[in-house]
Amino acid sequence: MNYNPKVSAIIPAYNESEHIYQTVSALLNISEINEIIVVDDDSLDDTALKAEQAGAEVIKLLQNEGKGGALTRGVNESTGDVLLLLDGDLGESARHARELLMPVVVGEVDMSVAKFPRSNKKAGFGLVKGLARAGIRHFAGIEVEAPLSGQRAITRQVAKDIIPFASGYGVEVGLTIRVARLGYKIVEVPVAMTHAETGRDLAGFKHRGKQFVHVAKELFLFLIRSNQKV
Repeated sequence: MNYNPKVSAIIPAYNESEHIYQTVSALLNISEINEIIVVDDDSLDDTALKAEQAGAEVIKLLQNEGKGGALTRGVNESTGDVLLLLDGDLGESARHARELLMPVVVGEVDMSVAKFPRSNKKAGFGLVKGLARAGIRHFAGIEVEAPLSGQRAITRQVAKDIIPFASGYGVEVGLTIRVARLGYKIVEVPVAMTHAETGRDLAGFKHRGKQFVHVAKELFLFLIRSNQKV
């Protein structure tokens, strides 16, 4: 990798008008980032407008392709040697992305994963996270603490080897398993980031239910592929 690699921040965003301006603005203060791309996944609000106003390059998808599809499009149109993958709801806390970025920029690892502080808010019961950790342990042979974290930095070579990204909420689990199985070095980095969290209400349980289904589907696909190789 180049000694001073070019860095592209890629943010897939769907209906993130409440947070996207602050997220992009915070990233503009990180000197190592050379371009910021927001992939608007056919949002129903003014996510694209606010991202443009904040200073990001915006790619508008004509139909909703899900997080994996939006990430794949962003990666394909980015120019960086290092790719910083972030969610749109980080807001001002996106400034801590530099801590996540640097281990990849200096060549210590091939992928870094953000590990958020423990939340004081009661959310789910840990079923999705438990399934994700067990699946990564089974298919990749590694233990991780933040299997569902969408905040990651990867090298361009890693991206070339693993795209397209998995669909839906299986993106992060599929990414971790593929990267680990290819022998790339991964590190989890504690960062003081925050994002919009779901609670123990109907909307929260519906969201986590969809997450569980998508993660289970991605793990099932790995199981099928493994059996086909036997």
